[in-house]
Amino acid sequence: MFTALRKAEYTELAILFFIQGAAMSIWFVPIGSILDTHGLAHIKPLAFGASAIAYFVSPLIFGAMADRHVPPAKVLRTLATATAVLMAVASTAIRDHLNPWLILGLIQIFWLFYAPMFSISSAIVLARLKDAKSEFGPIRAMATLGWMGGCLLVSWINADNSSRAGYVGAGAWLLVALFTYFLPETQMPPSAENLKWHERLGLDALTLLKNRDHRVIFLITTMLSIPIAAFYPYAPTNMRDVGLTHTSAWMSLAQCSEMVAMFSLGWLLAHWRLKWIFACGLAFGVLRFGLSAVGGEAWLLAGVALHGACYTLVYITAQIYLDQRVDPGWRTRAQALLSLTNSGLGNLVGYLGTGWFFRTCTGNAGTHWTLFWGGMAAIALGVLVYFLRAYQGVVAPKTAGLKIEAR
Repeated sequence: MFTALRKAEYTELAILFFIQGAAMSIWFVPIGSILDTHGLAHIKPLAFGASAIAYFVSPLIFGAMADRHVPPAKVLRTLATATAVLMAVASTAIRDHLNPWLILGLIQIFWLFYAPMFSISSAIVLARLKDAKSEFGPIRAMATLGWMGGCLLVSWINADNSSRAGYVGAGAWLLVALFTYFLPETQMPPSAENLKWHERLGLDALTLLKNRDHRVIFLITTMLSIPIAAFYPYAPTNMRDVGLTHTSAWMSLAQCSEMVAMFSLGWLLAHWRLKWIFACGLAFGVLRFGLSAVGGEAWLLAGVALHGACYTLVYITAQIYLDQRVDPGWRTRAQALLSLTNSGLGNLVGYLGTGWFFRTCTGNAGTHWTLFWGGMAAIALGVLVYFLRAYQGVVAPKTAGLKIEAR
């Protein structure tokens, strides 16, 4: 049972996730279509790849700052404000048809501020929960609900292909910054004066990879990020090819299965081994790309709808896995390292690689979507096979930051 005080705090954290999820989707979902409409399709892989570069740089640095130097809520506030400003500036540059490389540069700077925020807010929420296994799924579902709301808002104002989406997103990020004033302050650990440069940059989090099962989790989430990276740049293009409009709203179908998976996660964590939760999520990944590969409107939308279940059972379970298995002083860096490997390394390879594969599958007759999505399904299947062979779930040796054994 929640006390009144815990209910109020739980509500605050749920609101944070809701408005941050909305702010993220308002730009991220339609940006591919916006670039296409403004004659910038040639920089689309680079624009999405810029986010991956940002995830290499920002999360560990700001994560280390939030672990050691500055309260996480203050870090989040600063980043959200900067993101709002950069989103508005980049949208103006797109609207006014400025030089494509200037636009790409603005998008890159925008991603640098955007990249660390969800790992920081996740660490804030996880630090305040008494039982992350049962409580995190429902509260994380509020971010999914916010993401759906942002997608529907973009389509409702007919901004699926318009830079107006960027201005609405900038307003949403300012709302996130304002809301951080209502968050409880996190107690900071004693200040460390003689930190080495790699500790200040958060690179000491790489020590977590010494544990075999930690390493497998980081690897499978990174490898799955490669085909997942094809979803937002190219699923809307496929939708337009089969005659669907209001693509941002259709894309929110992914969040329907995500909501179901979020609310089921507490039960699954209590009754299933982690290995089978991860395996189920990876199997959903194979199925969602396989359905899209069949071709046709109904099969494409079925594949889109399964995307959320795949995402939740792999990536959200990985966040809970790290929260349960590393010491509190390493939480933000652990979540940041997950962002770096998935949204950094995995997405960089994914955006550039799937961009190349998309061009290979596209000719005068259009895009061979069965080949394109079939290739994504093959990668996801390879990840599933690797995980089943490599993950042990046995008691782990003591390493820096390790709290309890994996299973």
